This record gives sequence, C-alpha cells and structure tokens, in this order.
Amino acid sequence: MKILILGIGNILFGDEGIGPHMVHYLEKKYAFESDKHTVELIDGGTLAQRLIPIIADYDHVVVIDCVTTDDGNVGDVYFFDFNDMPACVTWQGSAHEVEMLQTLQMIEMFGDLPPVKIVGVVPYVIGEDSTFSLTDEVLEASKTMEKAILDYLASFGIEAKQITSPSLDEVAKETYIREVR
Repeated sequence: MKILILGIGNILFGDEGIGPHMVHYLEKKYAFESDKHTVELIDGGTLAQRLIPIIADYDHVVVIDCVTTDDGNVGDVYFFDFNDMPACVTWQGSAHEVEMLQTLQMIEMFGDLPPVKIVGVVPYVIGEDSTFSLTDEVLEASKTMEKAILDYLASFGIEAKQITSPSLDEVAKETYIREVR
C-alpha cells in the first residue's frame, strides 16, 4: 500500500506554510520502514489542482494544512477524516490558488479519491508582509500534529525511525530551497 503525506500551504505567509514545513521536517527527522507499505512525503505548496493525478495514485493520504474554525484559537490542532469533517472546521487556507478542499472534492467527483485524513492547525493569519517564521503557538502545535501523523502510520505497522533531531523552526528557514516534487 502506498501512503502519501502531503504538505499544503504558502511558505511566504508564516503559519500558512506549516504543511510544507512539516513535510520537510518529517522527511529530515525520520526514516519510515515497513515490509508491506511505502510512505512518500511531498511538499504540495500551493499547487492544488496540479496535485490531482498525484493524490489519485495513492492508497491513503494525509494532508497537512491550515484550517479555520468557528471558535478556534491559533495553534488548535484538528485531525479528521475528509469525509467526516467536524462542523466547526471550514478548512479555508488563506493563500492557496485553489483551496485544497475543492481539489479533494474534484477528485472525489471523478471517483478517484483514496481515504484522506486531514491534520490541520489554526494559523495566525498575517496581512501583506511575508515571513518564513512560524508563531510559537503553531510551533508548539506541531508536536501534536507530528504525533497524530506518526500514530496514524503506526496503525499500518509503519515504524518511524528517528535519524536526526532537527527543530521545525530551523527546517522552516530552509523550506524555500528544497525542491517541490
């Protein structure tokens, strides 16, 4: 079985870049091992619709992105099935060309959507100034996000072997120089 960990977001807008930053962080920190399954980590940036053929090629997908909620606070983490989205989550990113929600809905319309889990965090939304920095609240929330992802992978018998000890804030400063696959 092929599992995709897909980071979505715009790294120019602080917390909005948590998806790509987390993917690079997990890729740097862990080696994922399984006799039966493969795990691929992809920085999807703001590609949205261009990700349709990639997403459809996997058996399971975990999307890391920002979410908006009715009463959420910056740093609140949500982990849910795409088909069972909590009523309080509106899942509208702030700087995507086409929102990931609509992209997944398009794949679903074609009948090609694998089971999808969402790991989302409420970001601090910035205005016009760009920054690669993440807020303290989202840096702290990333620990919960990481645990949710590792626990999900473990449910398939996938072992995450730690190979380095990077910090997310340091990885975030380098995300812009990494290739988007």
